[in-house]
Amino acid sequence: MANESLVAEKFGPLQGVKIISTGTLIAQPFAGELAAEMGAEVIQIERPGIGDVGWRNIGIKLKSKDGKTAVATTWIQERRNVFCVTLDLSKARGREIFLKLIARADIWMESSKPGTYPKWKLDDATIWKVNPKLVITHVSGYGQSGDPDYVARPSYDVVGQAVAGMMYQTGFPDPVPPTRAAPWTGDYLTALFTMWSSLAGLTYARATGKGQAIDVAQYEAIHKTMGGTMLEYFEAGVVRERSGNRAQGFQPLDSFQASDGWIVLGALSDVYKRLLTVIGLEPDDPKWEIARTQLESIEGIEFDAMLRGWIAERTVKEVVHAMAVGKVPCAPIMSSKEIAEDPQYRARQMHVQWHDEQVGDVKGIGIAPKFSLTPGKIVRGSVPVGHDNDRIYREVLGVSAEEIEVLRREKVI
Repeated sequence: MANESLVAEKFGPLQGVKIISTGTLIAQPFAGELAAEMGAEVIQIERPGIGDVGWRNIGIKLKSKDGKTAVATTWIQERRNVFCVTLDLSKARGREIFLKLIARADIWMESSKPGTYPKWKLDDATIWKVNPKLVITHVSGYGQSGDPDYVARPSYDVVGQAVAGMMYQTGFPDPVPPTRAAPWTGDYLTALFTMWSSLAGLTYARATGKGQAIDVAQYEAIHKTMGGTMLEYFEAGVVRERSGNRAQGFQPLDSFQASDGWIVLGALSDVYKRLLTVIGLEPDDPKWEIARTQLESIEGIEFDAMLRGWIAERTVKEVVHAMAVGKVPCAPIMSSKEIAEDPQYRARQMHVQWHDEQVGDVKGIGIAPKFSLTPGKIVRGSVPVGHDNDRIYREVLGVSAEEIEVLRREKVI
C-alpha cells in the first residue's frame, strides 16, 4: 500500500497529492488542513505522548465522548481529514521512519527555527537523496537566511504582525496602543502563502522531476499584504499611521453606530453620489465633492456629522436595507451569534455538521472556496494523539506489530 493514498474516498482537486506536515500551531499545519479538505493525503507528525501541545490545548475546550479528556475547539476545527502520527525525529530510528514516509510524499511542510532539521541530520540534501522530486516548504518567523540575529529568533503571530508593519497601522491613533489583527491573522496569512507556494512548487516538480526548497518567512508573508505602504515611504517619505476604521484620504469608509448596533460602510467614486442620494443630499452639490477628499475641511466635517446622524437615527437593519437598495456597500458588524443566524451563510452552507472522532457530532465552519467539479469535503474529524500510528506504520510502511510496541516503549512514536 506504500504508494496508495490513505484517503479512501477520492474527492477534491488535490486527490492523489501526498503531504507530510511536521509543524505546530497554525502557520504551517493550517496549510496542510486546507489541502486535506481538498482531497490531499496529509500526515501530521506530532511529538510522542504529548502531540501539538499548543494547538491541541489553547482556547475553549469540549469534553470528549468518554468524558475523560478535553479537546480544544481550534484543534477540532482545523485538523479535519488529517492523519495524525507521533514520531521523534531526533532519534535515529525516528529519522529512518521519517525518510520512508518522505519517500512516498509530494510535499513536506515544516515550521521550526532554521537549523533544527540539519541538527537532526535531516537537511534538504539528505531528504532529496531519498526523494528528488519532493517539494520542501520551510516556514519560520524570519526565513532561512538573512541577518543572523533575526534568523535565530523565535516568533509568534503577533510578533510577525509587529515586524511586518501590520500592527503599526492597525487600531486607533496615539495614545491608544497598536492592535493586533485578530484572531491570528498573521498565522493564517502565512498558512495561505505556505499552501499556494507549495502547490506552485509541486507544479514545477511534476513538469521537470525536480523538487525545490521554499522559504516562507512569516513576516514577509504578512508584509506582502501591506499594499502601497512601502512605496509611499520610499518614493514620498510617507509613513502611514493608524486611523482606526477610517480610510485615509477619502470618505466615507468607516464604522458607524446605528441605534441598535454597528455597521461598516464605504463609498468610492460613483458610489459616493449614490450614498448622497440615499441620505437625502444633493449628489451634484460641489461642496460634497470637497467633503469626499478633504476630510478636515468644513465641508468634510459637516458631511461626516450628517452621515453619522442619519445612521444613528436608524436601526442596523434599516441602514443596511437602505444602502442595499441604493447600491452602496454596507454591512452589520456581526458577532458569532449573528453570523450563525445570517441567511447568506445558511444559503451557501458555510456552517456544517460533521462527526469528530474525539467529541462526537459538532458544527462549525465548512469548506471554502467552493469548486464546481471537484468540491472539497469533510471525511472525518480530528483525532487523538497518535491515532493513526498503527495504520500508517503497519499498513503503509510494513512495520510489524512487535516492532511498533518496541518503538512505543522507546518513545520513538
